[in-house]
Amino acid sequence: MTHTLALAETFGSDLVRGIGAILLYGVIGLLLMLVGFYAIDWTTPGKLSDLVRRGLPNAVIVTASGMLSMAFIVVVAIFNSASDLTEGLITSLVYGLLGIIVQVLAVRLLEWSTRIDVKGTMQSEVFAPASIVVAAAHLALGLVVAVSIS
Repeated sequence: MTHTLALAETFGSDLVRGIGAILLYGVIGLLLMLVGFYAIDWTTPGKLSDLVRRGLPNAVIVTASGMLSMAFIVVVAIFNSASDLTEGLITSLVYGLLGIIVQVLAVRLLEWSTRIDVKGTMQSEVFAPASIVVAAAHLALGLVVAVSIS
């Protein structure tokens, strides 16, 4: 008794197309994460990369939470993109960029309304509990924005 395992005729092209899609979405995701980081950096008092390199605990906490919140947005934007590859890449990019803009504005508005001294908190060399509030705002609003994309 002989068994033949046959692959679909389109298996090879489907595999190559899938690998290409992974690479393209990976590039879009990376670009969106970079845009998200620079958006957080631009709208937060102090140069984030410098503050993090100096090991300032509050800057590390806020930056990490900001990056996680951006990742939520990017992942949901990619997950909810159109099934056609070209349309999917475009919708991921547009929804991701819009999500980042909404996220940054929402976090800054929340920080302003709570009257937290973000600059002083970020530049402090000792842990400040206010950094947890700012980090929670990043994560919570990132989740809200991400779900709004879906």
